[in-house]
Amino acid sequence: MICSIYIGCVADDFTGASDIASFFVKSGLRTILLNGIPEQTALPSFSADAVVIALKSRTAPKKQAVKDSLAAFSLLKELGAQKLYFKYCSTFDSTEEGNIGPVADAVMERFQIPYTILCPALPVNGRTVKDGKLYVNGVLLEDSSMKDHPLTPMRESRLSSLIGMQSRYQGIAIGASEYASVLSVANSYCQRDGHCYLIPDYEREEDGEKIAEIFQDLIFYTGGSGLAEHLGKQYRKQVPVASIEPIEERTEGRALLLSGSCSLATLGQIADYQEKGYPCYKINVQKVLQEQESAEQIFQFIRHYPDGNVLVYSSDRPEMVKKAQAMGRETVAEALEALMKALAIQAVLDGFQKIIVAGGETSGAVIKGLQEQGFWIGKSIAPGVPVMIPITNPHLRLVLKSGNFGQEDFFERAITELEVKR
Repeated sequence: MICSIYIGCVADDFTGASDIASFFVKSGLRTILLNGIPEQTALPSFSADAVVIALKSRTAPKKQAVKDSLAAFSLLKELGAQKLYFKYCSTFDSTEEGNIGPVADAVMERFQIPYTILCPALPVNGRTVKDGKLYVNGVLLEDSSMKDHPLTPMRESRLSSLIGMQSRYQGIAIGASEYASVLSVANSYCQRDGHCYLIPDYEREEDGEKIAEIFQDLIFYTGGSGLAEHLGKQYRKQVPVASIEPIEERTEGRALLLSGSCSLATLGQIADYQEKGYPCYKINVQKVLQEQESAEQIFQFIRHYPDGNVLVYSSDRPEMVKKAQAMGRETVAEALEALMKALAIQAVLDGFQKIIVAGGETSGAVIKGLQEQGFWIGKSIAPGVPVMIPITNPHLRLVLKSGNFGQEDFFERAITELEVKR
């Protein structure tokens, strides 16, 4: 039975959900992640302070994204969530045609919430907001590698402009020196337009603490995962939270590594794994589309390394991705996701107990294939990348990361962190 939910969160993809769940855990909240919107009668029995629902709405059609998000938030409200959080990527992955504005607008309107904040910052991973502009490792978003993202190329850094492209309501940048008067600013603009967005500067962790304190009475938040830890800590100051029973992340067995992300960070992580001599298999997209390369054939390669942890990847440089997409972007994406899903299923059948995945779409495909409904969230391998343990399959360990996350040696590090110490 679910009880005492402090905050209910809806994330627009699976790695985003695991990302924010890890920060709730870090703050001391008992956290569970649900894959999709379950029927209440089908919910597993548990008690949690934070519940995160993972959708696949980042690049979905707007109407579908809004419909699914409202259904998820409504369920969380029915389950007693005191606060709501809409989690999107810390690089705001949402162009003029994106879904952040439509979803946030709809939530404010449905639950009669006058205003919310846009807070994508995650300083620990180099995502900061200064003067209302979003930076990636000190570089404006529009000048970062995100400008060439194959699905959501980001060519604007000013958050008020980004939300202005999508929303019916205005976004107002709030500098750190203006925090004290923020509520009067909100009331002024919201009374005029009905709803509005406040965009607080957030460059350091201390800013997150201050934002969580100033906006502690807010019912609805939007942003990346950076604010989640501070909201959890704010709650713990007010309400005693039972200590979390330790989760054993380590387990026996081999690991299968799957990567569909084409981010610069993931490409560097693949190169690091290859340079260290670990077995790797690069997927040939053209052969997959021509049905000349299958999961069964790839597993024949994997089985040649009975004592190794094989990395299978479709990741490539932007120019090669663009060339592959000439065969049809959706066709390519669907074929690769189906292949990754099939590989994950076969891995479990073959007795693998660790699956490590890079890329949001790839992670979503893997989770869909494994058909797991809920997950306990354990410690993090990297900021925003926790170990996940399926409620109904406690021997399996999953590590699912957003493409931009993780250290250069992330794959090797994840394997080491999951190995049983001798």
